[in-house]
Order: sequence, then structure tokens, then C-alpha cells
Amino acid sequence: MSLNRAEVESWLELPCRELMARALAVKLSRRGESISLCSIINAKSGQCSEDCRFCTQSAHYKTDTPVYPLKAADEIVAAARQAKTDGASHFSLVSSGREITPRLLAEITGIITAIREAVDIRVCASLGMASLRDLQLLQRAGLSRYHHNLETSRRFFPRVVTTHGFDDRVRTIEAAHDAGLEVCAGGIIGLGESEADRVSLALTLEELRVDSVPLNILIPLPGTPMQDVKPLGIHEILRAISLFRLILPGVPLRLAAGRESALRDFMSSAFMAGADGMMIGGYLTQRGRSATEDQQFVAAIKNLWA
Repeated sequence: MSLNRAEVESWLELPCRELMARALAVKLSRRGESISLCSIINAKSGQCSEDCRFCTQSAHYKTDTPVYPLKAADEIVAAARQAKTDGASHFSLVSSGREITPRLLAEITGIITAIREAVDIRVCASLGMASLRDLQLLQRAGLSRYHHNLETSRRFFPRVVTTHGFDDRVRTIEAAHDAGLEVCAGGIIGLGESEADRVSLALTLEELRVDSVPLNILIPLPGTPMQDVKPLGIHEILRAISLFRLILPGVPLRLAAGRESALRDFMSSAFMAGADGMMIGGYLTQRGRSATEDQQFVAAIKNLWA
């Protein structure tokens, strides 16, 4: 069902507390009291040809991010097993780089098969831009979901990335769906975009019928062009989460990188604003909270919702 754009515009006029209340009501009515957890591994790091201005893995910037080739299959399978132990339902293989190369495709398909044989967990991958054929091969190997963030709105995208275009990302998302894969796609807030840009991103994700939305909050990292970007205020973050929930009422909305540093003591408020998932076990280049802390947090949130 298409959204009523006038209604979306009216949400922007609401105070934060009312926006959060509406978003929580939608979350509980459409998604119940579920909280979904996922985990990722930085399987191949650094020396990316793209110039994403927030990313320490870009070869365009001087950062302290480690550079290494694809990790061994047994190490990745062990990480998948730990993710399952920590309560994750999905485990994603993330590789730096513009797109899937033939060599990477051959290695990754074998690793996906090895995980599926060893661990009862759904396997995802984030490998850059990909063709329909590549994605079909990944699906046949046992991949459940392809992750490919849009990052921001179409309007703001050229201020974040210049080495490829917004439509390149859209085409990969469409190809993943055509290959029979679920799609996990979201973005980053706090890049300098406006609230209208955040709404535009959410509306594009709704139009693309994505299956899961990770919401990252910029961590201004040393060495990147965005290292001095002023952090978003708490109320802006909570408004953004609420708007994503209202625009994407039935889709898992998970907090990812930046949730700890940006929200601090207000992390539980994000789940009162419609969020219902988290990435646990750390992020690509940044450590997160311990799995035990996150498990305790999940239990506390479910008590709040009860």
C-alpha cells in the first residue's frame, strides 16, 4: 500500500514525544514484542576503491584501519558459531571493495556453504555492487539475505560518495530481489543531511520493499572527511527512528553502528521510538558492547513493552 505523502508531511510537524508514541504503537501492533539480533564479521578489510566519506576502509583516506585479505573459512565459521551462541538469528559476511570479483565470489560461496553445514543460522553478505548472476550463485550456495545500504537520500548522496551513484546501489538491491534473496538495506544518519533527507531515504526503502533496515548513526572517525561532523542531538536521532518506523511499519528496524556512542543513556528510548533490533558483537572497524550486556538490555526492553 502506497503511503499518503500528506500524512508523512504531517508527521514532521509533530513534537518528538508524540512522534515516538505513534511509532511505538505501530511497532507493537505490526511487529509485536519481538527483537531481532544480527552479527557481522569484517571478513576482508581495507583498501576499498570507493570514496565513501564516512568510511575508514577507503583507500582514499589515511586511517589506522587494518588491511587484510579474506579470512580463512574456519575462522569465519567459528565467528558464525559464536554469533549463534550470542543470540543472533543472522550472520553477515562483509567484504570491503566496490563490487564482487570472480575470485571473491568463488571463495565466499564456499564459505557460505560451510557455515550452513556447521551452524543453524541464516547467512547474509555485504560484498558491494553485484550482478544478477553473482547474486543467484550466492543464493544457490545458501545465502539468505544480501546487505546493501543506500546510505542517505538520493539528493544528499553525491555529498557522501562520488565514485559511484545512487542508482548503482538501487540496481543491486533490485537484482538481489530478482535472485530470490531478501534484502537488508538502510543507511547512516548524522552525515549532515536534513530531516527531509532521512524521510526521503525511508520512502525509497519502502518503495524498494526491503526486508530489513539497519540504521547507523555516524561515528566521526579520524582520518575520514567526516571526522569533524557535529553529532546529532538525541531528539533528532529519536525523531529519525520514529519516522523510519512509521514509514516502514512492518519491517525490522535495527540499530547498528553508533548506537552506543550517540545514544548513550538514551538507548532504551530508541526502542520506545520503534526500533526492534540490534547488531551485536561489534561493527566493521569499531567495537560494540559485550553480548552479555546486549542480552540483558534486550530482556529489560521486553519488560518495558510487556
